[in-house]
Amino acid sequence: MAPESYGEVTLIYAGFAIFNVFMAYGMETAFFRFYSKEGRKNSVVSTALISLTASSFLIALVVLLFKDALAGLLNIQPRFFSYVVIILVLDALAIIPFAWLRAMEKPTKYAIIKIVNVAINLGLNIFLLVLLPKLAADTESGLWNKIYVPDFEINYILIAIVIASAITLLLVGNIYTRQTFVFDAQLWKKMLRYALPVMIAGVAFTINEVFDRILLAELLPQDIAKAELGKYQACYKLALFMTLFATAFRLGIEPFFFKHANSSNPQKAYGQITNYFVILGSLILLTVVVFIDYVKLIIDAAYWEALYIVPIILLAGFCLGIYHNLSVWYKVTDRTHVGAIISCIGAVLTIVINIMLIPKIGYLASALATLAAYGSMMTISYFWGKRQYPIPYNMRKIGFYLITSILFSALVFYVFNRNILIGISFWLLFLALVYKLEGRELKNIFLSNESEHH
Repeated sequence: MAPESYGEVTLIYAGFAIFNVFMAYGMETAFFRFYSKEGRKNSVVSTALISLTASSFLIALVVLLFKDALAGLLNIQPRFFSYVVIILVLDALAIIPFAWLRAMEKPTKYAIIKIVNVAINLGLNIFLLVLLPKLAADTESGLWNKIYVPDFEINYILIAIVIASAITLLLVGNIYTRQTFVFDAQLWKKMLRYALPVMIAGVAFTINEVFDRILLAELLPQDIAKAELGKYQACYKLALFMTLFATAFRLGIEPFFFKHANSSNPQKAYGQITNYFVILGSLILLTVVVFIDYVKLIIDAAYWEALYIVPIILLAGFCLGIYHNLSVWYKVTDRTHVGAIISCIGAVLTIVINIMLIPKIGYLASALATLAAYGSMMTISYFWGKRQYPIPYNMRKIGFYLITSILFSALVFYVFNRNILIGISFWLLFLALVYKLEGRELKNIFLSNESEHH
């Protein structure tokens, strides 16, 4: 796909991200809080399901009624909005079923269904975008010619998402058929009070995450805007290893935070978890930077000119992951408004830096704005939480791993121009430092696990 077309797809995905926040309105986090807190778990599940089902169809109706105005606002063509609405509803209906799997500690089933979703989406994209045009070209008439539509690539991408989302909902949707539905109005009000600050934080977080794409499309010269946006997004995707790690870690650890909130000394466990997250995140940051010339082969050479933003985006994703770990203090103490305030500060930074710098330095401004937003959110959460809910983080170790991995990554990428031998030397040195500082602790963990197994 040409950078211009990929830029169009990027804008549609930005629209998804913005609408998804309103479709979920913080109910997923509220579900976890009340599922672990309330004795009537069935009421929590059924109330959340009814709430999200009703609101999903209502929001979908509003979006369809005002699709032309919204399309203009988001710089998306109105003809794609029908697909967008279907996908939004399907994904919203799957929010609580997936949350329930996490709450019930069924990571294998959760992972399998998520992998099936990705496999179906990827398979359909390969078929519709790569194989189908070839099959249609090989035969002058027949089934493939009837199915294939030229210049229909963006539609094909959205059709693939619709099918993948529909199958995913079928796989998790049995909770709807076996659930005894009871709508507890009092419980719903309490959940909503907890959820709304989370939604505000979500809106601000989404601004941090995707609003730079909309600003790039608006502030760059129109003849190059979508091509530049496509290059930025493609290289942004190369940081997905950090995103996947941070997301998987958050999905697994969030239920643990709530479950152990009332134990005798949860703060110690929270501190250790963050320490391990920083070690692994530092290693991922350095690994991707060292092997970036192999990682870049995932995307077409037409996008490589934006490669220099990858270390910045990796570091921004790392800061975001640390922030999610630090955010435990306001979630377990029911101060979700704090998350909204912190995310809003990040959103203001994102908007201001992008507007000021995009006309001067293009998509580098968006990368720097992302790092500034997530770095500030991480820092504010740490110092605010230190006063309100002290957690014994080992800041000497955390600071050492963070600074060392950033320094090594900067040297490999920007000073030694991605020289693979020098990069591997730094990578091995970092592994040796981790082993020297954590070797005894890691041995104790693995030996205790092995003895428990026997």
